[in-house]
Amino acid sequence: MSDELKAKGSKPCHHPSPITHHPKAGTVLACDFGTRRIGIAVGDFETRLAHPLASIAGANNRARFAAIERIVAEWRPTLFVVGVPSRVDGSEHPVGKLARRFAQKLSGCFGIPAELVDEHLTSFEAEHDLRAAGARGARLKSRLDSVAAQRILESYFASAK
Repeated sequence: MSDELKAKGSKPCHHPSPITHHPKAGTVLACDFGTRRIGIAVGDFETRLAHPLASIAGANNRARFAAIERIVAEWRPTLFVVGVPSRVDGSEHPVGKLARRFAQKLSGCFGIPAELVDEHLTSFEAEHDLRAAGARGARLKSRLDSVAAQRILESYFASAK
């Protein structure tokens, strides 16, 4: 991965310095980071409701961040919430380091703080719920990541005071 990303002609994205102020009002975008796809969900602090929004698949980080840039322009979030996978025993999953780095890049690119949330079993729960609703095959695959992001955001709202 490059330390500098450039999305759709915008200024380069750099690793951020830590943002210490985390807003508790406005729109929140949640991300279920994966090496193949990134699920996106949207919600807001007022209603504390989360909704699946999109699944981003890109051949490279530049394409992924260009898609995220369009979503950020439309929804104007005040906070990102990024799921960090863990194993059953509580140790971090190998993708966890990549998810943490992704959160840092999001924050640096867009100047919006990012909070990390344990996403243990969110994809499993999302798949269970989609199957219970009758989703199979391509429909299941296309919605799984955004519904997992919804679960991550719901978890964040439930734990946020």
